[in-house]
Amino acid sequence: MTTHRFFVDPGSTAGDRFPLPASIVHQVTRVLRLGDGAEIVLLEGDGLEIRCRLEGDALVVLDRAPSAGEPRHRLTVAQALLKGNHLEPVIRHGTEVGISRFELFVAQRSVARDLSPARLTRLRAVAREAAEQSERGLIPEVVGPLTLTDVIGPGSVLLFERDTAAPRLSTVPTPDRVVIGPEGGFTQTEVAAAKASGVVLASLGPRILRSESAAMVAAAVVLSETGDFA
Repeated sequence: MTTHRFFVDPGSTAGDRFPLPASIVHQVTRVLRLGDGAEIVLLEGDGLEIRCRLEGDALVVLDRAPSAGEPRHRLTVAQALLKGNHLEPVIRHGTEVGISRFELFVAQRSVARDLSPARLTRLRAVAREAAEQSERGLIPEVVGPLTLTDVIGPGSVLLFERDTAAPRLSTVPTPDRVVIGPEGGFTQTEVAAAKASGVVLASLGPRILRSESAAMVAAAVVLSETGDFA
């Protein structure tokens, strides 16, 4: 039987027995129609899982334990804005793989030039849904819009597939941040600026990936190297 998981507001799970958090009452009682005795898992976003049993309009804590779904390495992906809804699969699948933070920035070749508050809210909801589904202990942060200058610096790797001399991502020191360009890739001016700021250039191999695929592949490579994936 599936045990449903819900992120709730910090502080709403204090004690061994507490009211069903208001933010999930409708989902639990009206949508899922869970009754007395049903078990659910609550997460406050601090990396802990609180396993509870439903009793009337209250929850009784059965166990509190660290989430097994959180990677040890905290990887940030800086993703250039993409046209249409193409950022949604980046956020959804990147969250499933184990990305901890998404930084959305405008690149010189970005077709999309802005990120509205409503769009940002939607992307954060996608991250939340994906975190619940994939049994994460944290909801990845989604921030933006930023500039390239905001997301480059030492400890970062910029993926530049058109540089055949660039080393493979799996061979460079484990980055804290991977920077991925837009549909048309980075300009030489942007690459030069990244190099000057201490960013390492790397590639994912001889094939050209769509921008929305690169984040998932890059995260899998990095987190595999740290023992957090596959």
